[in-house]
Amino acid sequence: MNLRVVGANLYVKLMSVWREKTTMFFTLAFPIILILLFGTIFMSQDNVSFHLCVQDFDQTKMSAQSIEALKLDGKFKITNVDPAVDAVRYVRDNKVDLVLIIPPGYEWSIMQRIIYTDPTAAVTVKYIYDPSSSSVLTKMQILNAVFAGINLKISGKPPVIKSAEQSILTRKYRFIEFFIPGIIAMAVMTLSLFGTANLNTELRQKGIIRKLSTTPITRTDWILSDILFQFILAIGSTTAMLLVSYAVFDVNLNLDAWLPAFILLDVFAFVGIGMILTRFAREAQSAAAAANAVSFPMMFLSGSFFPVELMPGFLQEIAKVLPLYYVNEGLRAAMVFEDNMAALNCAAVIGAFAAVVFILGIMATKWQEGR
Repeated sequence: MNLRVVGANLYVKLMSVWREKTTMFFTLAFPIILILLFGTIFMSQDNVSFHLCVQDFDQTKMSAQSIEALKLDGKFKITNVDPAVDAVRYVRDNKVDLVLIIPPGYEWSIMQRIIYTDPTAAVTVKYIYDPSSSSVLTKMQILNAVFAGINLKISGKPPVIKSAEQSILTRKYRFIEFFIPGIIAMAVMTLSLFGTANLNTELRQKGIIRKLSTTPITRTDWILSDILFQFILAIGSTTAMLLVSYAVFDVNLNLDAWLPAFILLDVFAFVGIGMILTRFAREAQSAAAAANAVSFPMMFLSGSFFPVELMPGFLQEIAKVLPLYYVNEGLRAAMVFEDNMAALNCAAVIGAFAAVVFILGIMATKWQEGR
């Protein structure tokens, strides 16, 4: 191995990227756009509020107080619906998903129960809803909980079963802080896989790699410079994502030696896969298609965008054999949970995988044949 040759080849690769500023901009911009998009959507997740339409047929002080209580709870933004309007037609015509109907006799029934302790006194509120809406069930669950609280208060009896919350984390984290490690892992995978497969296939297609076999650069020098090149790009991309995340969303993440370690393992794993794909892809277009076939399932099955636990059981089992899953879990263990043992276990798995595919990639790279 000649370090001077490695350095010269690395310099050429970096200069070629520097000349293609537009390509490099969009390569770095894509994960940043994802962070800004999802961060904006979910940054108020803990304080989410829903639009709720209420049709009050009782028009009493108690019904008005109940509606006001829904506002004060912060879960709902209330729109009052004229009692003369048909609620079903209102839902269809105004594209709303739920109308809460407070019936006549609402106050009278409650007063009968409170003052006269009439056990038969009851009132039924009605939900007119659109079942195609994804949020309507959540709204109805919140309303049921509110009315259950009112019933408990009216009965005057303390609850038999109480609940207490205890987080496994010492600090409270937001969705964006769970999301960023997954985007870092995905971005490094994309850079390493596409950068290796596309570039090497294009160079082989043009006959450049075959010509390089007649120069002082060895296959080891070439592969090492490629690893360093992808690692530098990955560090630059990760730094840009973290700067944007801290500046825009004021994230609170633990940054230590695990971050560059997982980036390096991510690079090794997917550069290895890229070298294997280069062996079988004859053209740059087919290499890109093969890289897409590898990367896209991993993006959505490995927990980069949403927790693996939300997927069906058989997909969770598939996720646990994908390398990106362990990069995601390892980064979250280090950056969010600060769990060094979990990070070490994930690093061991992805490290073993990276070693195997990287050795296979080296074996698949035939220098003299231009492969």
